[in-house]
Amino acid sequence: MAAIAGFGTTHPGDPEPGDLIEIFRPAYQHWALYLGDGYVINVTPVDEGPPATFSSAKSVFSRKARARMQLLKDVVGNDTYHINNKYDGTYAPLPVEEIIRRAESLIDQEVSYDLLGNNCEHFVTLLRYGEGVSDQANRAISAIGFVTAAAGAFSLLGLLRSRSRETQY
Repeated sequence: MAAIAGFGTTHPGDPEPGDLIEIFRPAYQHWALYLGDGYVINVTPVDEGPPATFSSAKSVFSRKARARMQLLKDVVGNDTYHINNKYDGTYAPLPVEEIIRRAESLIDQEVSYDLLGNNCEHFVTLLRYGEGVSDQANRAISAIGFVTAAAGAFSLLGLLRSRSRETQY
């Protein structure tokens, strides 16, 4: 397969159909699945205006998304990306023909979107492996759990301190 124009030197390695593409946005990673001929499928917010990317905070918290086939270079924009089939050691990829067939059946379809339970990484891993997984969401859930536990501990400490002050008088 020929290199994508303009991507050969900046982005080493040519994606193959079915590859997961990790795009590095300023505050998070966006994911797409390579379809071939320079195109990817990814989820974008449902918006009345021109097709948007998941670059704004509003779009990240959207509850609905649309599966879109777009040029990889348009999805990446000024950001960087790499091929990242990181789950291949855990999950067996489906046959490429099956991955592409499943992806093509979803183009322009509205899909539910949830930052923690059904995000862009879940979307593409479901296509590649038949299982939606997201390390990014798992890290966020763990962080939320830690913050919640820490807040609970501090509240308990505050309650114990106030009770110990009451008993001193």
